[in-house]
Amino acid sequence: MKKQLSLLGAAVALAVAMPAHSATNWGTRAGSSADLTNGPATRTRENVDYAKYQTRTTTKTYEVQDGKNMYYTQPANRSALYKQYSSSDASKSVRTTRSETVRTELKRKYYLAHPFFQPLKGKFGSITDFGYNMGSYDIDFTTIDNSKYLFNLSDTKAKWDMKQFAIKEDFSYGITDRIAILGMLRYEMNKYKFDWSASPDDKMDDNGLNMFGLGAQWRFVDNADWIATLSGYFQHQKDIANNFILDLKAGYKVSRSTIYGLARGWYVDFDGTAYGNGIKGNNAAGREEGVFIAYKDDAKHAFYVEGGLGVFSVLDEDWTLNVEGIFGHYDWHNQLSIKGAIGWQPNDWFALNLYAKTSLYDSADDKKLGFWWWGAEDAANPGTYVYEWIHGGESKISHYRETSIGLQAIFQF
Repeated sequence: MKKQLSLLGAAVALAVAMPAHSATNWGTRAGSSADLTNGPATRTRENVDYAKYQTRTTTKTYEVQDGKNMYYTQPANRSALYKQYSSSDASKSVRTTRSETVRTELKRKYYLAHPFFQPLKGKFGSITDFGYNMGSYDIDFTTIDNSKYLFNLSDTKAKWDMKQFAIKEDFSYGITDRIAILGMLRYEMNKYKFDWSASPDDKMDDNGLNMFGLGAQWRFVDNADWIATLSGYFQHQKDIANNFILDLKAGYKVSRSTIYGLARGWYVDFDGTAYGNGIKGNNAAGREEGVFIAYKDDAKHAFYVEGGLGVFSVLDEDWTLNVEGIFGHYDWHNQLSIKGAIGWQPNDWFALNLYAKTSLYDSADDKKLGFWWWGAEDAANPGTYVYEWIHGGESKISHYRETSIGLQAIFQF
């Protein structure tokens, strides 16, 4: 099969890649400390009775050189072992004991799976993401235009199915504790399929290094209560688009958790004038054929925006939980999604983060989209085939779904 369709010189956009996972992360764990700045408490000697348990039935008084009296007598209780007398009040007694201050405090740990993570000054950060992504929707070809060329579309129902394994590397370096520069690469192995209701399926593979990008991140707030970052990225998707992305996060620290909000925006500059899903290849007779479902067929540029809320919590010293809900407007449709992640970090430099994300609602359901056909027979000249993209009519899609699962290996060194 040939590479994924491009329409009128525009690459087919399966999905615009999300910006790099970036973030700082102050979590907490239990610890204790003691005040060791002073020595142990000591006795002040003036007139002191050294009280001992008597060893005989009588009490005898001895004279000592300094003229003080020392008595051997049995104490009434153990608290009488240490007594201190003042010169003004011989009856006043004060017990002297050692004292120390012990307190329990929350010790900070730099959690690498935190949504605000970025490397500190002079350190490198690495997030290697192994992700499996799935997307699908049902298609009903409702209107077929045969006015110019003869379309041999006998099967009017199909299911678009995409399965992708991707490896994405986000690499960062801390210029200061507050500013980091970022680089990213993404390798994809894609399988696309039109699963026709009656006809044989159309399939296509597309593998390769499909994305690279550069950016910077600024942690402009980080104190006992608040944390906030501002990030900017450039990403190039091969044969699809250039993306310019701005990302803002702000969080409030509550004990072992950070509650945060996010806002993210894309300006997408497509390589051509349309984007969507499609397959192009040779049929059994050796002729080129293809079909393309256009999300938009007159869109050189697009704007995407999304916002959401999340919480990152430290479950115990080595385990973390992150839950995030996002609502986004992606030019031709809106989507509500939820993401959850469990992190394990046994030390200060390495963490594993297992995540899953799925769409809960998508406005793409029941939308009507135009479709285009590649390679059609000329109705006026049977047996003559014309190879160009030809508007074929209208389709309606339903049951739009997106799901991702993955594992991130995170390092700071």
